[in-house]
Amino acid sequence: MNARTIHSQVARLFRPLHSAGRRTTGAAVEQEFFAVDFFNGSSVHPKRVTESVAGRPYAPWVSFEPGGQVELSLPVAKSPGAAARHLVEVTRALAADLLGCGIVLYAQPVRACQPTTARFLQSPRYDAMERHFDAIGPAGRRMMRSTTSTQVCLDWWPGRAGLEQWRLLLLAGPFLAAATAHSSGPTGRLTTWLAADPDRTAFDDRLLHGDPVSAYASFAAGAADFLGEGVEAHLSTLFPPVRPRGSYLEIRFPDAQRTEDVGALVEGLADLLYDDERRRTALASVAGEQSRLAEHWAATAAGTGDVERGMALLGAGTSRREVAA
Repeated sequence: MNARTIHSQVARLFRPLHSAGRRTTGAAVEQEFFAVDFFNGSSVHPKRVTESVAGRPYAPWVSFEPGGQVELSLPVAKSPGAAARHLVEVTRALAADLLGCGIVLYAQPVRACQPTTARFLQSPRYDAMERHFDAIGPAGRRMMRSTTSTQVCLDWWPGRAGLEQWRLLLLAGPFLAAATAHSSGPTGRLTTWLAADPDRTAFDDRLLHGDPVSAYASFAAGAADFLGEGVEAHLSTLFPPVRPRGSYLEIRFPDAQRTEDVGALVEGLADLLYDDERRRTALASVAGEQSRLAEHWAATAAGTGDVERGMALLGAGTSRREVAA
C-alpha cells in the first residue's frame, strides 16, 4: 500500500477543503468512562453494562473500547452548549442506572491501578492490533485497555476557512492538550499514546507538510498495514491528534474530562473554529511552532507543556484541574 493508492480515499475525508457548502456550527461529544465494580474495583465486562442499560433511551449511544471502557457517543447537537447539556443529562442517567446495578462510572484518563486489565472485546481486528502494538512495546496494550478521552467533533467548513480550522487544531493541539490535561508523566495517557506506534499517531508536524491530502496519504502509507483489509480499514487504524471525517473534524487529543467540565472545552474549541477573527488570530499566534510540534507534544506528555498558552487559546471560561502525575 502506497500514498498513490491511498490518495483518492483520503481525498474523501478532506472534501470540505475542495467543495462549496454551508457554515454549520453543530457539535458532538464522544465521552469515554471507566466502569468498575462497586465492591472490588475491577473493570466490568461490557455485557454487564449492556444488560444494566437495556431498554433505556440512551442505550443506542453506548459502546465499548477493548478494555471495557464505556463510550457514550451522542448525536450531533445544533450548538456546542446544547451538546454539553445533553452530555450532562445522559451521563447522570447512565451513572444512576449503573450504580443501581453495582457499577461505578467515572471519567479519568488512565487506569493505572489495574495494569493487567483484561481485553474484553475479542475479534480478529483487535487481535491483529494487539499483536502489532505488542511488537513495539507495552504502550499499545495500555492504550487499548486502560485509557479514556473526551473527543469533540465540530463541523468542518469549506474552502479557506476549513484549511484554517485543520491547521489551527494541529498547531495548537499540544497547548490545548496541556490546558486540559488530567494525567502526565510515564503513566499518563498522552505518554502512552506517543509511545504506542509513532508511525500511526503523528504527534509531530508531518500532517502540515504541503497539501493536506497528500500529507495525510503519506502518513497513512508510512503506517504498517496489519489488517490487510483494504484502504478504508487501514485508515481506521490511524490515531492522529485530529482526525478528518469528511464533514467534520474529530478532536482526539483531550484527556477524559469530568462531565461538568466538558461544556467549557466544547465551547472553547467551537469558538476557535467557528469565529473567523478568533481563528485567524489564534492561527497567527501559533504559525511559527510547526517545526517544534514534536517537542511541544513531548513536553505536554511530561507535564511541562505551555498551560497558559493553551488556556489563552481556549478562552478565559476554561479552567484546568491539577494534573494528576
